[in-house]
Amino acid sequence: MDVAKYGAKVYGAKVGLWIGLGLICFATQVMAGAGDVSKKILSRPSLLKPEDVAVIYNINDAQSEEVARYYLQARQVPIENLIGVELPRHAKDALSVAEFESLKTQLDAKLTHQQVLLLVWRTPFAVQCNSLTSALTLGLDLNQCRKTCDPGRDSPYFNSASLRPWADHHLRLSMLLPITSVEAAKALIDRGVLSEFSLNEADGYFLKTRDAARSKPREPFFPQDGMTIKSKKLTLHTLSQEAIEKQSAVMFYFTGQKQVDYMLTNSYLPGAIADHLTSAGGVLGSYNTQMPASRWLDAGVTGSYGTVSEPCNYWQKFPNPQIVLGHYLAGETLVEAYWKSVKWPMQGLFIGEPLAKPYAKSAPFTEE
Repeated sequence: MDVAKYGAKVYGAKVGLWIGLGLICFATQVMAGAGDVSKKILSRPSLLKPEDVAVIYNINDAQSEEVARYYLQARQVPIENLIGVELPRHAKDALSVAEFESLKTQLDAKLTHQQVLLLVWRTPFAVQCNSLTSALTLGLDLNQCRKTCDPGRDSPYFNSASLRPWADHHLRLSMLLPITSVEAAKALIDRGVLSEFSLNEADGYFLKTRDAARSKPREPFFPQDGMTIKSKKLTLHTLSQEAIEKQSAVMFYFTGQKQVDYMLTNSYLPGAIADHLTSAGGVLGSYNTQMPASRWLDAGVTGSYGTVSEPCNYWQKFPNPQIVLGHYLAGETLVEAYWKSVKWPMQGLFIGEPLAKPYAKSAPFTEE
């Protein structure tokens, strides 16, 4: 199946629900008007520290261990948070239920206080129709696999005010750091670390493409073109076009297409988030007609997202741009902001460097 076949069926399904819920996030207010909205940006810096991250590698994969140890060094994660697990020796995209339960048993025996699980390998990335990151965080939902185009299960972390996911929700947020090469994985880690050192002039892009089935579900959550957040040195652009090219300071890029053209012509700032709404963006193991989300990381982005099984185009199964921005600009980490933005995440794979937080600081701001 393909998400495009379901455009008329599910586009707009419950699209007004999120706005009417009175949720904690301030994003509906922030995105409601043009101009500068610095005053409406709350400051709620993340409480996550390096010691909150469990770095998990595959003991049957030398590259996995090398990158995991590099992450410990780059982020100053305590050595006791390095956890080796045994995965099937023959690389596969998806674990069986029994293989997943074996992985979970290994982790449960070694985890203590950690709030975040960072998985350092390329495959596996799924458990049947569930993404591996969501299965580890929320538990398996095999009911979703009976019909993957059915509505999903609500995440208790969706748009949450929590700054301590394990303490508040008994959840450990999972993210995959996929290894296309050791050098690329280390560069991704470096971008996450660098994101905290300076607040740069940046742009966010929200594209309304001609691929209506993939584009329209999230368009109600796009900001007005030209909105600025001067305290964060950020300008937002909502454009009716197929791609951006030769842009020099991209921090956000949300679109809906099978393939994203001209990605490599842009420069992405440390901490950048980008994703494309399509059915198989989370399928990382082999290239298909739909671009894998890992291509964003290879282009220089720090975090991305994609679904591992046919979701149909419910906006609830993909990151809500308003909520991503709301929590990220408040000073939360990439893993917190991204996880909070997906209402039905069971089919969705979160990838990148979890502790990136380019907006932990604000620029000096005075009213004009």
